[in-house]
Amino acid sequence: MHAFGALAEVTSMEIVSLGHALEPKFWDHVNQDISHYYFFAFDWKYNRDDTEILLALDEERIDGMMLVYDERIVQLRGSNKAAEAFLARLTLDKIEIQSAKAHKQLIRKKYKPTLRQSHEMMLMVVHKGEEELHIRHPIVKLDAAQSEDIAAIMRHADPDYWGDVTGERILEGMNKGANWSGIKVNDGVVSIGMLRLTEWAGLIGVVATLEEYRNRGYATSIVAGLLKELFKRRSLAMIYVLADNPPAIRAYQKVGFNPYKTYFFMRGERF
Repeated sequence: MHAFGALAEVTSMEIVSLGHALEPKFWDHVNQDISHYYFFAFDWKYNRDDTEILLALDEERIDGMMLVYDERIVQLRGSNKAAEAFLARLTLDKIEIQSAKAHKQLIRKKYKPTLRQSHEMMLMVVHKGEEELHIRHPIVKLDAAQSEDIAAIMRHADPDYWGDVTGERILEGMNKGANWSGIKVNDGVVSIGMLRLTEWAGLIGVVATLEEYRNRGYATSIVAGLLKELFKRRSLAMIYVLADNPPAIRAYQKVGFNPYKTYFFMRGERF
């Protein structure tokens, strides 16, 4: 993988690749706020062959981190000084990036958006005991037989963001631990949700409903059903939502989720 240019020292800040010797420092840092660093922990543990992480060390203290997964997905955390140093080393022509809102202008100097416009992405969380489960519709487990249906609903719900999702990709995710639930009407799947469990938390990664079946409470029921399963094994749940999607935010708040952090999100390509 070649997502980064040469590493160097920037004034008192040293930019280094995460390796075995730095893992204790890395885990101490991410475990202080696992929701904020969830993808750093997840990809480093479960997708290490496709993951690169840089650390910005300021007198041995971690001042920032950048993750690149699959040479396209970028997660950026830390100070503006660290972000500027990371971006100077990022050699990818196309990216999907999530970062602190303070990094927006730094990113936009190097990359221009290719998907709609850039967005604010809200992370919402709920802890066990805070949930309010409203399950008013029957929820069914979905498996490989419904992988094409899941992909079709995702493409329909958001063709810009999920337009390239295939049944094969959904099936691959199932084989890696993604658990899908849904609501059926006349034997057809009309609403879906996906849950992925780790030792740290449960992430509800997808919620989507066919347009003609919206505003019936299906999404609320699915998220509540996923939370019910999640809290049997974990005590923290997370979900991401576009900050300009009030209906989805209200649906998640109904079951107990509260806003935690908001990030800058963009798909882009280099100028």
